[in-house]
Amino acid sequence: MNNIIRPLFTSFIFLTLVTGVGYPLLVTAIGQKFFPYQANGSLIERQGKVIGSQLIGQSFTEPQYFWGRLSATSPTPYNSGLSGGSNLGPLNPALLQNAQARLDALHAADPGNQAAVPIDLVTSSASGLDPEISLAAVEYQLKRVANSRHLSEARLRALVNAQVQHPWLGFVGETRVNVLTLNLALDAMIHP
Repeated sequence: MNNIIRPLFTSFIFLTLVTGVGYPLLVTAIGQKFFPYQANGSLIERQGKVIGSQLIGQSFTEPQYFWGRLSATSPTPYNSGLSGGSNLGPLNPALLQNAQARLDALHAADPGNQAAVPIDLVTSSASGLDPEISLAAVEYQLKRVANSRHLSEARLRALVNAQVQHPWLGFVGETRVNVLTLNLALDAMIHP
């Protein structure tokens, strides 16, 4: 019996040390050495204070800012501890109410805008934390933000073009814009 237990126990201890201690320490060390920004959460700092992460959306509802996707997290929007989709099906009245509430807010912020509202401005992502929007969503909001900031649309469009993230390798993913970094660049342009 002892001949069977000793090798099992030794293998258990060895594999625990390798996979439970050694491997995580090695991966953490590599991440900190070669990718410290990403390994620490892609945090964005201003004046020594963390104001957000490039990976997690934030709620913007003022007309002078670009708005991101809806968040499905509760009790507060973009709660990273409760990431997840709304799980509301296409016929669920709550999904339609959420979309209608966002449509109403968008129309109230820019009553003259008669363009079709891009879908990513009225729906949440699967995580509820999506930090990016499509170029169509940016274009839909461009005139409102330009008017609120007293900027020309051409100047604002140039700022947006500088913030565009293209698909990885030219075909993986979609062309998109990070809402937080775009709004921070907008604030920096106005108040350098």
